[in-house]
Amino acid sequence: MSVKSFVALWLVCLAGMALIPRCFAQAGDIAVVVNPNSTVANVSLADLHKMFSGEKQTWPGGVPIKLIVRAAGCRERLVLLKLVGMSENEYKRYWAAQVLRGEAEAEPFTVPSFGMAKEAVKAFPGAVTLVDAQDVKPGMKVIKLDGLLPGASGYPLH
Repeated sequence: MSVKSFVALWLVCLAGMALIPRCFAQAGDIAVVVNPNSTVANVSLADLHKMFSGEKQTWPGGVPIKLIVRAAGCRERLVLLKLVGMSENEYKRYWAAQVLRGEAEAEPFTVPSFGMAKEAVKAFPGAVTLVDAQDVKPGMKVIKLDGLLPGASGYPLH
């Protein structure tokens, strides 16, 4: 292999690595982020489970909950699946059945990137999403989970 071919191959590999979603990186806690205008400051782990399984569909005050979830394979999605106790296929089938039976208007809104999750949670009143705590940016509203913020001892989402 010539040096020129090696450099070209190396650049292609480097460019490809930049396209790998950051969602596969391992990190610490997963934050619960809601629409910045939400009055909610704390949810229980049980209520979060109910939200992401479609059992709880409104916030206190009657605002509909809008679930924003990351794409399959992302760390936030894996934590979500662990929270609801389902595999990826089970979760997809579960939501398809919920919609088919009329128990939910739509499946959770799935986004492929953190940036899209950040924008979606701002755009939809009642939105809630799970975000790697290291990715939280100013202006994002992180709520407590069972009275704890990410980073606190005993915080339940990792």
